[in-house]
Amino acid sequence: MTTLCEQDGKAKVVRPQTLRVERRSHRRYDLELQTVRVERFGGKKATKAVLGQLVDLSSGGMRVRTAQANVKPDQQIRVRLELPTYAGISPFVDTSGASLQGRRDWVGWMAVTRVEPAGKGQYEVAGRLVDMEQLDRGMLGLYLSMQPLAA
Repeated sequence: MTTLCEQDGKAKVVRPQTLRVERRSHRRYDLELQTVRVERFGGKKATKAVLGQLVDLSSGGMRVRTAQANVKPDQQIRVRLELPTYAGISPFVDTSGASLQGRRDWVGWMAVTRVEPAGKGQYEVAGRLVDMEQLDRGMLGLYLSMQPLAA
């Protein structure tokens, strides 16, 4: 398929390999060096088991390095993520009280989109954060804007 583009008043045929479309809707940030743990969260019993270490994070999804081989694409995992406050910014907001309070942890669902072997019995699990409130997503974006970018 070819596309006709107009540039400087002249029509030009552009081949698909020269079109550069950004598919990501959120910018990714590298948090691997901070050794943030991601926990599997087990409902009513509130059991916590370590899923793995956070590799990178955006306000729309995350990538985790884990040794658990039983994670499959199209699976949903309930996770707990706790991030340190950074530059006076809390990554999440607690809206349950009378006033808004900063919060360091978030519990929600990750929809697994990709699982790839990372070598030495490790796997990289990538997924979208599907049930995050818009206020939390915005605060997480602000929090992450202070972090170094991932490639």
